[in-house]
Amino acid sequence: MELDAVGMSEAIRSGKLDRVKLVKQSYQKIDKLNCKLNAVIYRRDKRALQEAAQFVDKGQPFAGIPLLLKGLGQSLAGERDTNGARLLQNNYAATTDNFVRRLEQAGFIIIGQTNIPEFGFKNITDPVLYGPARNPWNLQYSPGGSSGGSASAAAAGIVPLAAGNDGGGSIRIPASFAGLIGLKPTRGRVPVGPGSWRGWQGASINFGLTKSIRDTATLLDTLQVLQPAAPFQTPIIKPGFMARLEQPLKKNLKVAYSTESPVGSEVSEEAKLAVSEAVDFLNAQGIQTEKVTNPLNGPELMRSYYIVNSGETASMFEKIEKQLGRQVTVDDMELTTWVIYQAGLLLSAKDYSQTLSLWDEASAVMDQLYDSYDLYLTPTTAYTAPKIDAKLITDESIDKMRHVTELGKEERLDLIYEFFDASLKLTPFTQQANMTGQPAISLPTFISKKGLPLGIQFIGRKGDESTLLQVGQLFEQKHKFKMLRKTDILQ
Repeated sequence: MELDAVGMSEAIRSGKLDRVKLVKQSYQKIDKLNCKLNAVIYRRDKRALQEAAQFVDKGQPFAGIPLLLKGLGQSLAGERDTNGARLLQNNYAATTDNFVRRLEQAGFIIIGQTNIPEFGFKNITDPVLYGPARNPWNLQYSPGGSSGGSASAAAAGIVPLAAGNDGGGSIRIPASFAGLIGLKPTRGRVPVGPGSWRGWQGASINFGLTKSIRDTATLLDTLQVLQPAAPFQTPIIKPGFMARLEQPLKKNLKVAYSTESPVGSEVSEEAKLAVSEAVDFLNAQGIQTEKVTNPLNGPELMRSYYIVNSGETASMFEKIEKQLGRQVTVDDMELTTWVIYQAGLLLSAKDYSQTLSLWDEASAVMDQLYDSYDLYLTPTTAYTAPKIDAKLITDESIDKMRHVTELGKEERLDLIYEFFDASLKLTPFTQQANMTGQPAISLPTFISKKGLPLGIQFIGRKGDESTLLQVGQLFEQKHKFKMLRKTDILQ
């Protein structure tokens, strides 16, 4: 609990920690806490302990550190690969994907997988297959999603950091709700393939949830890569992100900020206060700030986001049907998944092409913002975490969802927007960076009156994670981070 992953690795090398005992300790924490948190859905005790015992130290940055993979989009050969779906509950990965392989090369010992919503479609984690994950800050609340199990496990100290992925805020939202650092790197920064190369047309990217900026920077140094076969490329940062942390912040750094929801929904006073306090802090450090208006058409972009989600889902189920040798039905999946799938079935190539063009246009518009500013600051989420039993879809919407096959294309897309309305109002700030491909980071700087965390989000220019990490380090060094303490866990 007291050491970050880099610190643990250093302690192992100095003989103060034993990597086998460290892995055993993580399993002991799972034994103790997971019955309450439901953060971990699968564990590989025998193989993980064997890997720890046979570990060869070659100078890896995370030499023998226990790690939990997200149970979605991160495949380890021979291990379960369910994506949180009942339809795939007996599915096992045939290969190890390039992202997970890179984690293993970095020295991590993979001890299991974390809970996820079915196919990662929600900003909370409550799959029918596994049941809801819970927030260690308060068990009545969700840790968010879709990397909710990872956030719960990392915040509770089961592991020093946990793997996640982010297709619309799925790292940053749970980081906000669980008091962690959540970075979504630039599109093309980290390994992809060999199965899925585009990840929601580049919107989704793998990374992790951490408790220290140096862990975040070291992990990014470890993962950044140029893959000739990959559809998206981002130049390698040399000498690296950790080296950049040792350099001073750019002179006359200027931060744009906004607390207005991109989709016009209400934003809590506490989320606004979190940004206001951050602005005051930045000004006190000599950093210029200026309130701005988001230049993008938020509702239009969200509709385009749902088009890509739907199209990718229809493509995914076509592959699944070939594997199963039959057509899937509404009984094979949760109702939200079924509706997204049905919307995708009616989309045309024209719909998809126009959507990707819109994303490219939005990326160009946002890039112009960085001609005048270095970073863009918003709340990460508009509110703190919802309760586990929060009703996020109305009965009226559920009734429409049950009759989705009777609707036309536009009506199906309208229905997705409708049933995600309450969820989107909780978390309207994260999706745009996925569509534009920009890097974005959630920092844990605020605690609500109810004692729940709420993050602030900095968004950078494509390729510029360095400035995000430098500003994050400034908040960290000035003791602005609010994280769960050991004595607080599950109280």
